[in-house]
Amino acid sequence: MRVTTDIWVHVFVRREANRGAFVTVQKKGAVEAGAIYVIENRLDGEFFLHGPAPQSLVDDESDDRLFETIRSHASEDDIEVYLAKQKNFDPDIWIIETECRQGPPSMNLASKSNSEKL
Repeated sequence: MRVTTDIWVHVFVRREANRGAFVTVQKKGAVEAGAIYVIENRLDGEFFLHGPAPQSLVDDESDDRLFETIRSHASEDDIEVYLAKQKNFDPDIWIIETECRQGPPSMNLASKSNSEKL
């Protein structure tokens, strides 16, 4: 059984803080099953945005969430425009921002060749 979005977010925030990242939950969504978007701020002017991977890439037997990189090497404005559209489409999304120079956030990413969109 998959954990609720609320619990997953709390675990993610704690795990990121333990590795030295500064994490904020910018928007809380549906507690049970809201989609999660993670803004990765590398503190060098570049941002990455990770969101739910397409169902075709998700293993039905796995309880863990799988993410894809939606935007890479993007500006903060580009990320904000994308997320504004997502909020209009689905007001129950969660938005988390993590700031860290020590590599990508600790979450399962779909393979780069299948998911990265510039």
